[in-house]
Amino acid sequence: MKKIVIMVVAAMSLFACATKQSETQKTAAQQLLERLDSLCQKGIMYGHQDDPMYGLTWEYDKDSSDVKNVCGDYPAIMGFDLGGIEMGDEKNLDSVPFTRMREEIQNHYRRGGIITLSWHPRNPVTTIDGGGWAGQKFPEGTAWDVTDSAVVKKILPGGECHEKFAGWMQRVSDFLITLKDDQGQKIPIIFRPWHENSGSWFWWGEKLCTVEEYKALWNMLQDKLKTDGFDNLVWSYSPGCQDNLTAERLLDRYPGDDRVDMIGLDGYQWVPEEMDAFVARTKQNLEVLCEVAKAHHLIPAMTETGMKNMTQSDWWTAALLPAVKDYPISYLLTWRNYKEEWFGPSTSKPDAKYFVDFYNDKKTLFLNDIK
Repeated sequence: MKKIVIMVVAAMSLFACATKQSETQKTAAQQLLERLDSLCQKGIMYGHQDDPMYGLTWEYDKDSSDVKNVCGDYPAIMGFDLGGIEMGDEKNLDSVPFTRMREEIQNHYRRGGIITLSWHPRNPVTTIDGGGWAGQKFPEGTAWDVTDSAVVKKILPGGECHEKFAGWMQRVSDFLITLKDDQGQKIPIIFRPWHENSGSWFWWGEKLCTVEEYKALWNMLQDKLKTDGFDNLVWSYSPGCQDNLTAERLLDRYPGDDRVDMIGLDGYQWVPEEMDAFVARTKQNLEVLCEVAKAHHLIPAMTETGMKNMTQSDWWTAALLPAVKDYPISYLLTWRNYKEEWFGPSTSKPDAKYFVDFYNDKKTLFLNDIK
C-alpha cells in the first residue's frame, strides 16, 4: 500500500512539473491571451489612457489616478502611447516622459494589471529628423498630417523614406526591450498600431493608402518586432466604429488570422445630443465585432471610447454601460484626462457618482477584480 501511495505521489509530482514546464514554454503573449480569454467570461475590464500620469487637478503625483481617486481602485487596463519615440524624444506626443511611462508600465504590471500600447508616429515624409514633438501644434508633421497621400507607399521597402522609417521602427524596438518585470522578463503587452485605419485623419488611413499597402505596413512593423524577439506582444487590429458596420467592412484591411490576436473598435460620443445614436451604433458595431471575433478566433474589445468632457454626467450608466454590457468584449478603454479634453472620471466633476455606480456594476472589472 505504501508503495502505491509513493507511486501516486511521484506521478502527481511529475504531472505538476510537466504542467509548470508547459506553462513556462508558452510565450508571454500566449499567456496574456489565455488570461484575456478567461477574464472575458467574468466581465468587461475597464481601461484608461495615461491613468497614472495626470488628471484634471494634478500632474505626475506619485501613486495617483483619477479613476482610483473616484472609486478606490485602479483600472484593470492602462493605455500609453509611443508617439515621439521614433524621433528619439524624451517625452511622447502628450508630454509624458518615456522614463516615467516605463516606470508606470512596470508598476501596473506588478500590481496585476494589463498594459496596452498605441503608436501615433509623426509623418515620416513631412517631418525632419531632429525636431521634437512635445508641444507642437498639429497637424503639420504629425500623425494627423495627411498633406502627402502616399506616405505609406514611400516608407515600404523600396520607397524613398524606407530607410528613415526603418530607423524609427528600431527606436520602438529599443524602447520595448526595456519593458521588463522584476525578474528581467519581458512584460506582456497589447500592441495596437495603425488604428482607426477606416478613417482618413491619420497618414495610414483609408484614403491615404491601398488595402495592399496598409497590410504591407502592418506586416513590415510586425516582422521587424518579431525578428527582434518580441514574443510578448498581443497584436490588436482596431478600425473605427461606423454606421451600419458589416463584417466585410470590418475586415476590409484585416492583415490576416496569422497576424492578429485581438480585434477592436474605437468609437466616441462627442456631444450630449448624440447619446441615443451612440448607444445604437455601438450595439450594432459590437454585434458585428463579436461575430467576426468568434469566426476568426480573436478576442474582441472596445479599444477606445468616451464622451468628450463628460457634459452628460450620467453617461457612464445611461449610455456606456447599456451600450456594451450585452457583448462579450474583453475590455473598453476611455481616453485620457487632459485639462482641455477629458474622457475619464474625476472627483472634481459631477459624473464621479455615476462612475461609482458603473464601477459597482457586476459586469465591469477593475484591477482588484482581475488579480
